[in-house]
Amino acid sequence: MLVSEAGLHNNKFSFRSPIVRGLAHDRRCTYVEAVVHEKFEGVMFQAASRAMSEVFEPPFRAIFWKMLGFTLGVLVVIWIALQGVIAAFVALPYAWMDTAISVLTGIGAIFVLGFLIAPISALFAGLFQDEIADIVDKKDYPHDQPGRALPLSQSIVQTIKFTGVVILGNLFALVLLLVPGVNLVAFFIVNGYLLGREFFEFAAMRFLPAAEAKAFRKARGGTVFLGGLIIAGLLAVPILNLVTPIFATIFMLHLFKLLAAQRQNVARA
Repeated sequence: MLVSEAGLHNNKFSFRSPIVRGLAHDRRCTYVEAVVHEKFEGVMFQAASRAMSEVFEPPFRAIFWKMLGFTLGVLVVIWIALQGVIAAFVALPYAWMDTAISVLTGIGAIFVLGFLIAPISALFAGLFQDEIADIVDKKDYPHDQPGRALPLSQSIVQTIKFTGVVILGNLFALVLLLVPGVNLVAFFIVNGYLLGREFFEFAAMRFLPAAEAKAFRKARGGTVFLGGLIIAGLLAVPILNLVTPIFATIFMLHLFKLLAAQRQNVARA
């Protein structure tokens, strides 16, 4: 069983609907059945809220600081390399030209490094993804069967895909800033689909074979897309987008658990 009633009952989700709260406490209705009676979008937003609060809890905060440390280290190396290349290949006859070029390249380097923060942090977050998922399993679903860490080769592929999605999202955001009227809509549609797909499939593949995980994601495509829109919204916020990979991993694990509970309940009916 992927999701137990005890596991759901201990995952700290609350139901706002009085009818659903009544169902959850009715001995004739199991907790899992109460889940599927709740308006699912409401439960999903509760899952997102829960995931965001967990991002800043000690176990995940420690991962964030490690991820940020690696990211800043890479950015410093890139900065030094850029300065070295400019000093080696750009020689101007006047001192004021050197100063002007230094200022312009400094501004350009800041812009480039600012763009690289999100994808580099996504790359390192991908290396910690199974660790993040293991913490969620132990803390929020202690009564459920724990997920399996992905094989190393598959984990590397997933990390590259996650990083690629974040790079694509940031590039798309930059390009669409120049296209009035469609920029935000297109940004959220494209990134909502890509982010929802990648992060949900990671969560599902911890519990299901890859082919079944993809089929499950397609069968719940609308819900996964809505979850992806939430992730895309966070990705669009500067600074906060640094925690997007951690948030998305936690959030999609919660969403997968809720969808798996719904599927189990339908199968039992």
